[in-house]
Amino acid sequence: MTTTTTTVERGYGYADLPGLMGLMSGDEKHGPAATSTLDALWVLYDRVLRVTPERADDPERDRFLLSKGHGPMAYYALLAAKGFVPVDWLPGFGSYDSPLGHHPDRVLVPGAEIGSGSLGHGLPIAVGTALGLRAQGLHDPRVWALVGDAELDEGSNHEAIAYAGPAGLDQLHTVVIDNSSASYALPGGIAARFEAAGWSAETVDGRDHDALYAAFTAPHPGRPRVVVAQVEPKTA
Repeated sequence: MTTTTTTVERGYGYADLPGLMGLMSGDEKHGPAATSTLDALWVLYDRVLRVTPERADDPERDRFLLSKGHGPMAYYALLAAKGFVPVDWLPGFGSYDSPLGHHPDRVLVPGAEIGSGSLGHGLPIAVGTALGLRAQGLHDPRVWALVGDAELDEGSNHEAIAYAGPAGLDQLHTVVIDNSSASYALPGGIAARFEAAGWSAETVDGRDHDALYAAFTAPHPGRPRVVVAQVEPKTA
């Protein structure tokens, strides 16, 4: 596995993420849902996304939408590592008065663009966000949605996929975390489903940071982009 660790001024790097996640408990059944996203999230926030705590409201920022919000521990750990939320919020995860709920709430969690966790919402919202940016003449900000493979069972996602390709939404990017919960469009799997709708698609090792970075930054003029990040199969 290739990893890239960058230590930010707040003192947290990739190697610190498991420890930050370990500060949170009470939702262990969704542990695999969280850990499956860890590497993709790190590469996005450390090397790709043009957003910082100071730019969280900047109209020119990149937007990241966590659709796979039912296992948010890795996301919260990442936001803490990058300074969006205080680290001392993490031990209170899921408690009555904590802003860090079992599903992220955009009103309560700094840096969260949407409230999520109900499957099938993030990608359609991302399509609408990309359309809104286009309508405002904001062509530089990029929109990223992270979804799970089984989440593609939801028809709302297929409507979004079918619309975004012909619309040429090249500001739109999707990361599908594939832990073998589902498979589609044989032969070719998940990527083939997106390619059939006119997307630029690539499948990579979801634990290889350099492969993820290369796939996230590959040019795709005139087409939305999907990266299928394959990780170890879900066992529970």
